[in-house]
Amino acid sequence: MIGEAKVGNEDLNLCFEKLMMVAAGNSEGLKMNSVGITEWKDIPVELLLRIVSLLDDQTAIVASSVCSGWRDAICLGLTQLCLSWCRKNMNNLVLSLAPKFTRLQTLILRQENPQLEDNAVESISKFCHDLQDLDLSKSFKLSDRSLYALAHGCPNLKKLNISGCTSFSDEALAYLTNFCRKLKILNLCGCVKAATDHALQAIGRNCNMLQSLNLGWCDNVGDLGVMSLAYGCHDLRCLDLCGCVRITDDSVIALANECLHLRSLGLYYCRNITDRAMYSLAHSRVKNKGSMWESSMKGRYEDDGLKSLNISQCTALTPSAVQALCDTFPALHTCSGRHSLVMSGCLNLTSVHCACAVQAHRTFNTIFHTAH
Repeated sequence: MIGEAKVGNEDLNLCFEKLMMVAAGNSEGLKMNSVGITEWKDIPVELLLRIVSLLDDQTAIVASSVCSGWRDAICLGLTQLCLSWCRKNMNNLVLSLAPKFTRLQTLILRQENPQLEDNAVESISKFCHDLQDLDLSKSFKLSDRSLYALAHGCPNLKKLNISGCTSFSDEALAYLTNFCRKLKILNLCGCVKAATDHALQAIGRNCNMLQSLNLGWCDNVGDLGVMSLAYGCHDLRCLDLCGCVRITDDSVIALANECLHLRSLGLYYCRNITDRAMYSLAHSRVKNKGSMWESSMKGRYEDDGLKSLNISQCTALTPSAVQALCDTFPALHTCSGRHSLVMSGCLNLTSVHCACAVQAHRTFNTIFHTAH
């Protein structure tokens, strides 16, 4: 296994040659021979870290096994690591690396086939206290033990992806939020047991810095949970509620009134959503016209307000309400190549068009009539 392999002389030479090739290809043109570097052991720590930063993670791990000097330098200097390339034995690899790479801030453990177990996450929590970005997506084998460990060991988390981790409970997720209060990006897509109103109430209460939340296909989410988010997370920018079939207009109205920085909203298959929700979103822009005027004076008018909205399969909506919303937010587009207002499956909304689509149609008609 890579994390535990003993490196022989041939491996050292190959590793050195690869490092030299990387250095030679560096845009800054590192001159290795001019500073008396002819063997792997001659490389200064600062130069080593610069070279390792250009390598793939697998080679960096191998390089950390060259000698104690390289191990210490790389393990203390490396802050980002991705092990998604590991198709087998990822759990054992993490167990061997976590005690060494204690300065990690970003760790990507995305898997195609579930490999990670709770003891690996517990090891991460024990040694990697600086961790800010952790991806555990598709870790089907993990249980609440992992969330409890992260709560105590990684309080500086800002970005957490546990999408597809179907065994986590809402109690464990709520517990995590009591300690990881710096979270800005949280992906709970498919976490049906964890993403409940109880957990969302805890998120709204504890994670006031949250900017992005994915609740796709979490069908236990209801109005109580979403409204708690709206009242507690005023800086929310991106919210995916696709497949949250229990929510109603009350959720969207709360978001419109409380989350004035909202830029992206996913409501796919939320069939309880009606025109009330659309008009409340449109009204929120009027309500916030003071800050919009300031932004427009700075040339950022289109950067404010909704820029992406998915209302596919929301079959209760009418053209007048959606058109009013589209007219209110210039960044919502229905035109070809810019579809930021997605309405698939809503056959009664085919008449809704953004301003540039209407202008393009008028231009075409003008050219057509001129030509004839």
